Amino acid sequence: MVAELIGAMANILVIEDNETMLEGISRTLERMGHRVVGVPDGLQGLEVCRKGDIDLVIADYRMQPMDGMEVLERVKRMDEDIDVVIITAYGTIELAVEAMKKGASDFITKPFSPDELKVRIDKVLEFRKARQRSQRLADENLYLRQEIEVQYGEMVGSSEKMRKVFEKIEKVARTDSSVIIYGESGTGKELVARALHYRSPRREGPFVKVNCAALAEGVLESELFGHEKGAFTGAIRRKKGKFELANTGTIFLDEVGDIPPAIQVKLLRVLQEKEIERVGGEGPIKVDVRIVAATNRDLPKMVEEGKFREDLFYRLHVIPIYLPPLRERKEDIPELVRHFLRKKCAQLGRKVPEVDPKALELLMEYDWPGNVRELENVLERAIVLCEGDRIGPSDLPLLVEREGDVLRVPEGEVPLPEMLESLEKQLIERALEKARGVKAEAARILGIKTSTLYYKMEKYGMI
Repeated sequence: MVAELIGAMANILVIEDNETMLEGISRTLERMGHRVVGVPDGLQGLEVCRKGDIDLVIADYRMQPMDGMEVLERVKRMDEDIDVVIITAYGTIELAVEAMKKGASDFITKPFSPDELKVRIDKVLEFRKARQRSQRLADENLYLRQEIEVQYGEMVGSSEKMRKVFEKIEKVARTDSSVIIYGESGTGKELVARALHYRSPRREGPFVKVNCAALAEGVLESELFGHEKGAFTGAIRRKKGKFELANTGTIFLDEVGDIPPAIQVKLLRVLQEKEIERVGGEGPIKVDVRIVAATNRDLPKMVEEGKFREDLFYRLHVIPIYLPPLRERKEDIPELVRHFLRKKCAQLGRKVPEVDPKALELLMEYDWPGNVRELENVLERAIVLCEGDRIGPSDLPLLVEREGDVLRVPEGEVPLPEMLESLEKQLIERALEKARGVKAEAARILGIKTSTLYYKMEKYGMI
């Protein structure tokens, strides 16, 4: 129960077995503008507390059959938000300390003047109002965090950097301008794109995603713009491209920095003319699509190196959104841990486990090269590994034991193809870690094409 005070007015219960003292305290409080109920013993006082909306109890210490200290304890058990002031003619430091330990808001020694009572009660009520204001702000912050979680899915976080991202989304979503999202792999770029779409006037239209790095050049062109029947070997029927499918909605071009130069020219035409042409087609097709792109690469540097068209860059880079890596917003990790534990346990039909402080310390200290996606995977493994209802350091083996450059060879008689696959997967994991999750860089380290890396990652269930 949190009673709202009307101005300086409070609902005050006075419990005093001395009739003259009871009347004097009550009159003083009423002249202060408070609503006052007076009773001669603790039992009647507790009954008033049960029935009424009481903000403050003033109780005498020496009473029968229940003294003020017992009144204090039972009122606090009933509702810890009710303030209690103890008054007594037998005041000692020890008694005052005991009362404060049990939750008393003040301890007043008799005799006291009406003016002293006014000052002491005003202070208690001022502190009460400040406490309620603080609690209200905490409740509002919790509500806002829950709203953010509902509105932005797994884009969880209340750090300053994430608040700026959420504010940018709110401003940008209402427009039709092109957006480019910068961020490392696993930071949640697709979640930003979806939030932009579903908070925009295009929300009733389709949201279409294209992973530009996962497809070879010829396949990517057909995927984006479609093709006519007979346009190439295997084109047995007309196929609409992603731009046509996204008409009136949003198209999300993930890893746009990996688009080959020839496709960049055609993409520029879409941005300039609002039209596409199918492979093998004879005429342009108008499309009404908002483009949201994303990349984990340094596009300005690629422009300088001649690897990305400058005119296309400026068409895409109308409104940039920068997603911070998890290592730069570690204060969000506890909130993300709670979110993923609830999500994964709901999927697995498990009770949500507690997290040992030492395990949380490990999670906070780790740099998370795979960002939020890696955190989610680590927590899923921990849920499966933990035997009780508590996740400890031993349930986070990948964080506890970093095995450096040693490749783990499968034990026993393992067929050569299976052994090679195991070693290849480890090499990919190591390259991704060295590249801090940037797939193009990991592919460079491995000496393979980015599209090949995507294929292998999908093969080994790493995407």
